[in-house]
Amino acid sequence: QVQLVESGGGLVQPGGSLRLSCAASGFYLDNYAMNWYRQAPGKERELVAGITSVSASTNYADAVKGRFTISRDNTKKTLYLQMNSLKPEDTAVYYCNAFRSFNAVKVNYWGKGTLVTVSS
Repeated sequence: QVQLVESGGGLVQPGGSLRLSCAASGFYLDNYAMNWYRQAPGKERELVAGITSVSASTNYADAVKGRFTISRDNTKKTLYLQMNSLKPEDTAVYYCNAFRSFNAVKVNYWGKGTLVTVSS
């Protein structure tokens, strides 16, 4: 059974930090690119950060560059998102995503999300 379970969300003051985790099970994580998405109230889901499967290359949305860091530990089957210098506009539900494309077949797995609220 495939599962992605996010944790680490919560309420934090502007300028604070949080570390999100995503525990994966039921599939071979090493073969998948991993991403963090977020969805704020009334807005569409957007890609926050991604990390490739083999080279662990990373990419970030412009809004979080220099503040967020994505990483993965395949031995622990866990994805992380370190979020620093948080702003109220970072408030959203954050979702973990695993993606793989092979033989023209695209596979996407999603977690249920964890809420991050940035407020004083």
